Amino acid sequence: MTSAVSSNTRLVAALLAAGAIGGAGVGAFNAMHTTAAAAISPPAFVAAVPGATPVALPDFSQITERYGPSVVNISVTGTTKVSNDSPLAQDGGGDAQDDPLNGPLGELFRRFQQGQGHPGTGRGGPGAQQEMPTRGQGSGFIVSADGIILTNAHVVRGAKEVTVKLTDRREFRAKVLGADAKTDIAVLKIEASNLPVAKLGKTSELKVGEWVLAIGSPFGFENTVTAGVVSAKGRSLPDDSAVPFIQTDVAINPGNSGGPLFNARGEVVGINSQIYTRSGGYQGVSFAIPIDIANKIKNQIVATGKVEHAKLGVAVQEVNQAFADSFKLDKPEGALVSSVEKGSPADKAGLMSGDVIRQVNGQPIVSSGDLPAVIGLATPGDTVTLGVWRQGASRELSAKLANADDKSAQVASKKEPAGQGKLGLALRPLQPDEQQEAGTDSGLVVQQASGPAAQAGVQAGDVLLSINGIPVKNIEQVRATVAKSQKSVALLILRGDTRIFVPVDLG
Repeated sequence: MTSAVSSNTRLVAALLAAGAIGGAGVGAFNAMHTTAAAAISPPAFVAAVPGATPVALPDFSQITERYGPSVVNISVTGTTKVSNDSPLAQDGGGDAQDDPLNGPLGELFRRFQQGQGHPGTGRGGPGAQQEMPTRGQGSGFIVSADGIILTNAHVVRGAKEVTVKLTDRREFRAKVLGADAKTDIAVLKIEASNLPVAKLGKTSELKVGEWVLAIGSPFGFENTVTAGVVSAKGRSLPDDSAVPFIQTDVAINPGNSGGPLFNARGEVVGINSQIYTRSGGYQGVSFAIPIDIANKIKNQIVATGKVEHAKLGVAVQEVNQAFADSFKLDKPEGALVSSVEKGSPADKAGLMSGDVIRQVNGQPIVSSGDLPAVIGLATPGDTVTLGVWRQGASRELSAKLANADDKSAQVASKKEPAGQGKLGLALRPLQPDEQQEAGTDSGLVVQQASGPAAQAGVQAGDVLLSINGIPVKNIEQVRATVAKSQKSVALLILRGDTRIFVPVDLG
C-alpha cells in the first residue's frame, strides 16, 4: 500500500509538471490518497505504555470537517526594492517577502511563506535600486464570524493587495488591521458575516507528546492536513523574537505560514510560523507561535491598531553547569544578567550584571528564553516581582516595566601588568580615558590571554568587568577570587559594545 501511494504521488507530480491535469485531476488524486491513507490508519485504541489503560487516538477527520472551513488561503501582491546586480533582479526568482533570517542561520531557520518574484523593469547601473513586483501565498484562520483573521506578519509584510479565499471558494479583499514584527502576528479583516470560526485553546494546557494537527496551503494546495506530536515547548530561536515557540514534528512547508495548529480537541493552540531546514523544505522540525501570545496581540491590534511590548532592560545568557558552579547555584537554571540598560526598569530596580533571575511573579525561569517570553506577555506599566540569585543568596526585587518602544541610553565603558597566574590573564587597570570610553569606573584590561582564559575565548583588549558576579576593582581581588574557586569562574567581559559572561574551567 505504501509503495502504491508513493508511485501515485510521483505520477501526479510528473503530470502536474507537464500540465497534463488540472484541478479536477488533483482532486481525484487527493480522494484516492485519502482512501489509501484510511486503509492503513492505526487501530482506534492503543496502549501508550505496556500495562497502561488503552487510550483513543484523535479523530482528525472530525476536527478537519468541523474546523477546516475556518482555515483560509491568503494571496498577497506587492513590490520589493532590489539592486540591479542582485540575483533576484537577474533571474526574477526569490521569496515574495524579505527573509529576516538571511544570514548565517538562514539555511537552518526559515519562515515558510510560499512566494515567487517576477522581473522588474527598473533601469540603472550596478547597485541601482529597482521596484520588483512580487506575489506570495500563506494561510490564516478566522477567529470571529464578522471576518477577523489571524496570520503571520511576514505573510503580509509589504503587501499592496491581500486576497482571502475560503474553502467554499468565495474570495474577499482583506484589510490589514495591523501587524507586529516582534511576534510575527498580523490581523486581517474581510467584509463578511456568519463565517465559520476556529475555537481557540490554551497553550499553557498543551503537553509535550500530545497529538497536534496543522491545516494550511503548502505549495498552494489548499486545506492540506498534516499531523504529528508536540516535541517541546518554550523553544527560543535565534531570530531576535521573544516568542517561546511550540516545537512539533508536523509536516510544514511553504504556504503553511500563518495556518492554525490544532490540539486533539479541535482547539487552536498555535500559529505555524517557522521550520528548521537545510534543504528549504520540511525536515521534521517545525515551530508554532503559542495562541495565548497571538490572541493577546490580536486584541491589542483590534482595539488600538498597534501593539505595545513591555521592557525590563537587560541582556541575559543561558546558565550552564560552569556558571552554576561559579555562582554557587544548586542547578543550572535561570537567566544570567550580562548587562543592564541604564535608566531602564531593571536599573531602577537594582538589577546588576551577574544576577541570575530565577523567578518572575513566582513563575520559574528555567532557561534564559523564559524571561523575554514572560516579560513579552506583560503590559507596559505592570509591576513584576523578580526572584534573583546574587552572590550566593536569594533576594526579591520589584520592577515597573517600561514600553519597549521607548528609547534610552545603553550601558556600554600606565601600571605594570599582572602575572598571568592560574587564570592565564595578564591584566592592568583601566586609564581614566579608557574608563570614560568603556562607560565604567572599574575593570581591568586584558593585555595577554593564555591557558584556561584563552581556551574560553578571552582575548587581548577585552575588559574584565566582574568575576563571579562581583565587580572587579583591582588585580589582587581577581587573584584572591581565583584562588578560592575550585572548578570554574565566570568572567564578565566587555568587548567593543558587547558584554558577555564567559565560563572559564580552571581544571
